[in-house]
Amino acid sequence: MIPAQLGLLNWLDAVALLLLLVAWQGVGVLIEHPPRRFPSVSVLMTRYRRIWMSHVITREPRVFDSMIVGSLRQGTAFFASTAMIALGGGLALVGNIERLTTLASELSLAESSKVVLEMKLILILLLVVNAFLKFVWANRIFGYCAVMLGTIPNEVDDPVGPHRCQQAAELNITAAKAFNRGLRSIYFAMGALAWLVGALPLILTTLLTVAVVLRREFGSQTRDVLLQGIDD
Repeated sequence: MIPAQLGLLNWLDAVALLLLLVAWQGVGVLIEHPPRRFPSVSVLMTRYRRIWMSHVITREPRVFDSMIVGSLRQGTAFFASTAMIALGGGLALVGNIERLTTLASELSLAESSKVVLEMKLILILLLVVNAFLKFVWANRIFGYCAVMLGTIPNEVDDPVGPHRCQQAAELNITAAKAFNRGLRSIYFAMGALAWLVGALPLILTTLLTVAVVLRREFGSQTRDVLLQGIDD
């Protein structure tokens, strides 16, 4: 069934779809595994998260740290609920595809079959679903991190303390990685909306999304600030 439906796409649609998928995965790999001498914002924040957790053992009281973790959980919960709303709207749109068919035809000046439009919507929904799952998982791991913070001994000279701080840092980093992956899914889902108009708009929005994401990770003022004082 699926291969037969994919046959309804022309070669330009196939190229645009392949570009989107390769860009989505490729950008993620580059951000998480950048050149050693040119780290991304995500990699720099990984270092700062480890530094943060290394100071937890000597901080009294630790209310400040728990407040930060709670704030991070609120952010993941917000985006998870937003993804759910978007998913519900997308499913409702699939059930009322006639209006979308008319709108897409008017914008692209070309006829689009209902099956093709449904396929395009499903791609967008899959990206949103992936983002939702990443946000939920990030929220849960941040919760694990909060629990791990609670297990750090109050005594600074306790031999268990440094190991627990390291565990909390790795949990925090894992949660942040899942959260960032969810955000990238949202970015590319928004770019994929252009596919409803046509293949060329999808190619353009994919390239634009890549440019925006890479600029924020490798060429933003935020990165310049994070580079100040960080240990190599």
